[in-house]
Amino acid sequence: MTADLPTFEFAFPGPLRDKLVTAVLDGIKTTTTGLLQDYEIDGEPLPVVGARATVVDSAGRGVAVIEVTEVRVCRLGDVDFDHARDEGEGDDSVAAWRAGHEDFWHGTDYRGWLGDPEFVVNDDTPVVLKRFRLVAVL
Repeated sequence: MTADLPTFEFAFPGPLRDKLVTAVLDGIKTTTTGLLQDYEIDGEPLPVVGARATVVDSAGRGVAVIEVTEVRVCRLGDVDFDHARDEGEGDDSVAAWRAGHEDFWHGTDYRGWLGDPEFVVNDDTPVVLKRFRLVAVL
């Protein structure tokens, strides 16, 4: 069922990925945010509505199948509360959501992957907002 699907990884392997995967499996997490530059760096097309992927856990095991239901590209400063809330991390405001995401993007894992120890985001940084539904738990 999933052998022909691309994989989808939330964050980097470790506690944050485990938390996010659990939220997906619990049905709490139905959105995610990525930087547009990540798609460009990886040479990947933007996600499209209807696309399915296998969510992998920190050990690289497929644990769920999700299907994209909406894709938006906007400025980081324009992310709305509905999207932030639906990321399933318990944020009660866009400011709290953004602080958590800035911690990730300004963290050593992301900056190391990017190869830029000084990288920062701002209101004008383009982000890809993806809404999805849980199709199957594996």
